[in-house]
Amino acid sequence: MNRLTLVENQATGGPDYNMRLLLDYLDTSGLIPSSDKYYVFVYRAKSPGITYDQHPFVKVENIYKWGFTALNYHWGEMRRYSWREVISNIYEVYQEEFDIVQNLNIAKFVSN
Repeated sequence: MNRLTLVENQATGGPDYNMRLLLDYLDTSGLIPSSDKYYVFVYRAKSPGITYDQHPFVKVENIYKWGFTALNYHWGEMRRYSWREVISNIYEVYQEEFDIVQNLNIAKFVSN
């Protein structure tokens, strides 16, 4: 049994509840992700008039001074994330946990 099996069984609420539950079970990876790894975090976009995913589940591609690019599995496309808008720690999701997190109701699309 991996560390997220309990989350999978308890994640019966909405995106906010499920995300809090998930983050309680994950270990923080700090503030800087690594390329080619999976992560979840809480994000608040700064650009006005856009819709964004406040609870991204991503695979990081490149790291830059301003932030990073990553494939967001909720959108199904590459997105840009700036450091200043990441409002939580960044939590690594292991490869064997991918399917569990992919199927959790954590996506939260918000409009600025």
